[in-house]
Amino acid sequence: MLSPHLVLTPTRESLHRLAEHVVSPCRHAVTGRIGLRPRAGGLGTPPFGPLDTVVAVELDEIVVVDRDGVRRTRATSLRQAGEFAGVTPGAPVDVYSPATPCDLDAPLTFEPDAMRVIADWYAVGAHALSALGRDCAAESPTEPQLWPEHLDLASTVSQVNFGFSPGDAQIHEPYLYVGPSSGRPRVDAFWNTDFGAARTASHIGDAAGAVAFFHEARERLSASPLANERALS
Repeated sequence: MLSPHLVLTPTRESLHRLAEHVVSPCRHAVTGRIGLRPRAGGLGTPPFGPLDTVVAVELDEIVVVDRDGVRRTRATSLRQAGEFAGVTPGAPVDVYSPATPCDLDAPLTFEPDAMRVIADWYAVGAHALSALGRDCAAESPTEPQLWPEHLDLASTVSQVNFGFSPGDAQIHEPYLYVGPSSGRPRVDAFWNTDFGAARTASHIGDAAGAVAFFHEARERLSASPLANERALS
């Protein structure tokens, strides 16, 4: 459970800036792809390029791993992290509009305990989405991706998005969500957000609870005669 004394926002915002403007661009420059993966202590790219390079954020460090070894240093700004990783900072604007500013010299703030909370939530998400994928294998679920523009780990099953967010401007603590592509089917206690349904980590803190929530959402969607409509109640 999230400690009431731990403030995640500065760390989450710094992680978001690094993910959008340094980490994902390293992969995009070589492969044209932007998706990231959870990693112990934070997030990173899957291996890419001829040296199977991984660029990651672990706690307060920018880390580069390849066949030649491991390099790491404390991340202090986008400019410094980009120079260390060998990329010019900046989100690929031809792919999406960045959600964070590319202020090269604004300081990055990482609280290790906050990063551990975020990384642990991504780990819960990875387990839950893997289990959901197995349960729904016949529906060809997408591979879970950690999207830099939203900083969420998500997968799609039959036009419904299932994901884990470390928090945002609307919900300040980590949460999981269900977002039907057609919008929420109604407004009620279950469908409690504009995009669908969400529950915070304080209410559903483990993978088993997350999977149960996801399946309840699927059952509600399949049983609803208004699945593609917005009710006014």
